[in-house]
Amino acid sequence: MLPKHGRYSFSPIYDRPDYLWPGNKRLAVCVVTNLEVYAYRKGTGWDPAKIGEPQNQRNYAWRDYGNRVGIWRLFDLFDQLNIPAAHNCNSLLYDDHPQIFERIRKRGDEIVAHGRTNAERQGDLWELDERRLIDDVTSAITRNEGHPPKGWMGPAASESNATPDLLKEAGYKYVMDWPADDQPFWLKTRSGPLLSVPYPAELNDSASIIHRRNTADQFADMIVAQFDEMIEQCAAQPLVMTISLHAFVIGQSFRLGALRKALRYCVEHPKADRAWWTTPGAVADHCYELPPGVVPGDAP
Repeated sequence: MLPKHGRYSFSPIYDRPDYLWPGNKRLAVCVVTNLEVYAYRKGTGWDPAKIGEPQNQRNYAWRDYGNRVGIWRLFDLFDQLNIPAAHNCNSLLYDDHPQIFERIRKRGDEIVAHGRTNAERQGDLWELDERRLIDDVTSAITRNEGHPPKGWMGPAASESNATPDLLKEAGYKYVMDWPADDQPFWLKTRSGPLLSVPYPAELNDSASIIHRRNTADQFADMIVAQFDEMIEQCAAQPLVMTISLHAFVIGQSFRLGALRKALRYCVEHPKADRAWWTTPGAVADHCYELPPGVVPGDAP
């Protein structure tokens, strides 16, 4: 037999209960950035121009551009279009990037736990070590923000066989490592259900631009096409459209214009009144308030 994860059962999207997002909206739209820190000349961090070569200062600096420049361009863009955002944050960013968190707090955005650093992969750890990693990250965010994070996104979406169990036991409400659906669904864990909130493997600037070598205009066209289709599909069922952005990728000046046009198109769409621009945490909060049996899977 094929190995199976045992985390959820098959559920076709056409055969599910209907429900509404807050404000009677039909399409929840989440913009999520990834704010990451790397180890200098050590650890993971794929460089498309240096495949198979050791880490170097060039790759480190390219990614650091996202924290020094790219995210500030994105903050300004989100402000211009009045778009809320969530940010997948490595907890080691707290060591020396205070201005980033000040801006996030000023905007009222959500911080999603994103491991300690993208220079490591939690899926490679033994369970006890992974538990310590999750505890370290949770403690750092709680200490700095005054409350624990609701959601988790693994560095490079990395998971071990125990990750959902450990997240549930650490008090997390949702995870974004399972791009299996356009709606939230419940994952089974040994300590009860954990919500999976949609997060894209496809509508992701790193996957599209860096790995598949698409242009910024092609990635922007993907955003527009996704919104055009989902704003129609959501008439039949509530949906979630998440856009994944990396500040060192889409935050480059020559790419920003394409992103701006795409997001403005979505915000000003003739059927934009169907859309709820929100955060994954708000999506999760709403799902936890729905009656059992509405969200696919075994509800709490």
